[in-house]
Amino acid sequence: MNAKLKSRLEVAGIYLVILIMFLVIIYPLLWVFGISLNPGTSMYSATIIPKNASIEHYRWLFTNQDSNYLLWYKNTLIVASAKTVLSLTVTLFVAYAFSRYHFVGKKNGLYVLMLIKIFPVLMGMVAIYILLNLVGLLDSLLGLTLVYVGTSIPTHAFLVKGYFDTIPRDLDEAAKIDGAGHFRIFFQIILPLAVPIVAVVALFNFMAPFMDFLLPRIVIRSPENYTLALGLFNLVNQEFGQNFTRFAAGSILIAVPIATVFLYFQRYLISGLTAGASKS
Repeated sequence: MNAKLKSRLEVAGIYLVILIMFLVIIYPLLWVFGISLNPGTSMYSATIIPKNASIEHYRWLFTNQDSNYLLWYKNTLIVASAKTVLSLTVTLFVAYAFSRYHFVGKKNGLYVLMLIKIFPVLMGMVAIYILLNLVGLLDSLLGLTLVYVGTSIPTHAFLVKGYFDTIPRDLDEAAKIDGAGHFRIFFQIILPLAVPIVAVVALFNFMAPFMDFLLPRIVIRSPENYTLALGLFNLVNQEFGQNFTRFAAGSILIAVPIATVFLYFQRYLISGLTAGASKS
């Protein structure tokens, strides 16, 4: 087998794997979209290509007085935006400190970050519930946001720290010789070079509240504080409320803000994901 034929077979194999992955991903999405366009409320009579396609379920989510979908959407956007800003700010400073400074406990601090990454948030749910209840933040969007921020920092700080390590320290030294201080070096030199990893962390932070159900289920009790995942779950879980077609319509619309943020940052994502794990 000559080299050209071998190369073509390898390329064909790569495209075949990509095609299979694409079909595996797109098939359930098409089913959900088809279910959202089917009239009625049952999932069992739905088809992937609706015969009588209708947008009545989307209209119901936004216009019906019994629907709290817009309120859930607003709550989720508030939590996601606040989480992104707070978590990204803290994560960048923590990662910069671990990457550039030498201090007592630095090595042990990195070990702690790695250790925290190993254990899932589920293990601390009881403690989180009790703590939020003690400080009066149970059943509030602020309490939910703070928990999200606290649980995301260890993983993201380690990722960003790995990216900061790839930025030459000679740039810091040159800036110090020119009289730049720590904050000026951070904001004017490091951050512009770290845009890819900032985009990755921002996307991860923004996506989490839209897709997470377990934490809001434990923290939130009042219907007016529901996030999208919790609200849609109750939409199909309540008695005589098996509205699977409306659930599908609401699920499809969840992708809109995530896709918007993804498209905005997409040129930075691949380089950020690969470079962030290159060093530790």
